[in-house]
Amino acid sequence: MNRERKTPERRSRKARRTRDTLAQAAFELVLDRGLRDVTVEEIAEHADVDRRTFSRYFTSKEAAVLDSVRGDGDRINDALRARPADEPPLTAYRRAVLDWLADPEAGAWHRRPRIFDLLVLAEQEPTLYAAFHHIRVDAQEDSVAIVAQRLGTDPRQDIRPAVTVAAGAGALLAAQAAWVRGGCPEELPRLVGQAFDALSGELFAQLPAGPASHSTTEGNGTS
Repeated sequence: MNRERKTPERRSRKARRTRDTLAQAAFELVLDRGLRDVTVEEIAEHADVDRRTFSRYFTSKEAAVLDSVRGDGDRINDALRARPADEPPLTAYRRAVLDWLADPEAGAWHRRPRIFDLLVLAEQEPTLYAAFHHIRVDAQEDSVAIVAQRLGTDPRQDIRPAVTVAAGAGALLAAQAAWVRGGCPEELPRLVGQAFDALSGELFAQLPAGPASHSTTEGNGTS
């Protein structure tokens, strides 16, 4: 019986190693040469497996490249589950993100080599951006379920969990976009804090009268 238990465990570990090797190969090749100049066959060869093995683990080279960030949504959701039950939902989401950023063992984006470069590339390559969007959506669906559980409600009937996550995830996305445009990897925690501050601060205040200085509304030009 002991041998029977160990065989599936060994297979699982081997599968995990193969997946990680493929993901790392895709990560390195794409960041070194660019997404369009790397093929699935080259990734498989770099990982010392065949094309069929690649397809067993990933549906595309984009999915393989982004495997290194797939677990970050899970880590944020784990932190969200751990927040005190009496915290307001959006506060809990914000603090879960900040916990992830501050924990050295969690390995947030600004702490891991070349993740900044990967997310810069994702902003430039439409297929990579679309694949990253699907990863975010999957994580957000789990976040909605967690917030609903905290509120003791059914997210199919109560819109508050979805609104909470949409707001929190939107703040994180805005911070990420500003981060990759800014070119300073160490700035991510500050930008995330700034984005969440905007949610709870000045955006709810009365704005000054008149058009904003950066307005591009058609028909507002003066003669």
